[in-house]
Amino acid sequence: MKYHRKKGQVSYGEAIGIILLDSEAPYVPGDVANATTYDFPVRFQRVEGLTVQKMMDHDRSSLEKVIEAAELLKKEGVRAITSDCGFMALYQKDLRERLDIPVFLSSLLQIPFIGEIIPSGRKIGIITANGSSLTADVIRMCGIEDVSNLVIAGLENEPNFSSAFLLEEGYVDTVEVEREVVDKALGLQRENPDIGAILLECSVLPPYAEAVQRATGLPVFDFVTMIKYVFSAVVRESGRGFM
Repeated sequence: MKYHRKKGQVSYGEAIGIILLDSEAPYVPGDVANATTYDFPVRFQRVEGLTVQKMMDHDRSSLEKVIEAAELLKKEGVRAITSDCGFMALYQKDLRERLDIPVFLSSLLQIPFIGEIIPSGRKIGIITANGSSLTADVIRMCGIEDVSNLVIAGLENEPNFSSAFLLEEGYVDTVEVEREVVDKALGLQRENPDIGAILLECSVLPPYAEAVQRATGLPVFDFVTMIKYVFSAVVRESGRGFM
């Protein structure tokens, strides 16, 4: 096989580009911002000044910086671009129209798919970093008009989650955060027994997905399920095995 260089590109083999918030929280294995989460290479690009608080406040002032980061990732050869914050839904339509590669900035983009694979009439439980910030307007930025089947619970008042990821105090107790996330999922399920699946909106929550599934018995989706799904579409492998 003959390979050819791509102009301006100095490294190769990173199909998924991930736009990062300007945050210094501890991103543990399983987190979107931890490269060991994936069994394929990814490329990260931080956007200076794009803070967690700006995302919670629906502040779009960093749009040009986000576009610049996305275009840099594309120049470096990625085949699709995602992010490490579900509230990047704020920029989904802008980047989708600007780039000619797949853009999937928010875990919320999975909502229509989830809704179609669970029984009709069942609800989707969403666990988010901040329940008051995850408004219907944010969800609509992912092209989702009908939010009637969604029930949302936020982690903003959970002390361990908040100190690690909202206040960014520099450490995370994963045992305690897992307890908080599981308790939130069980509470959501108790209050809404017709939930058919759970979506963990926040990019720091995938490490706790297995515990949530074990506790609730429900299908659990998150940022990493989405990233791996898109990777499988943009990097196809030839069939293997035998007959």
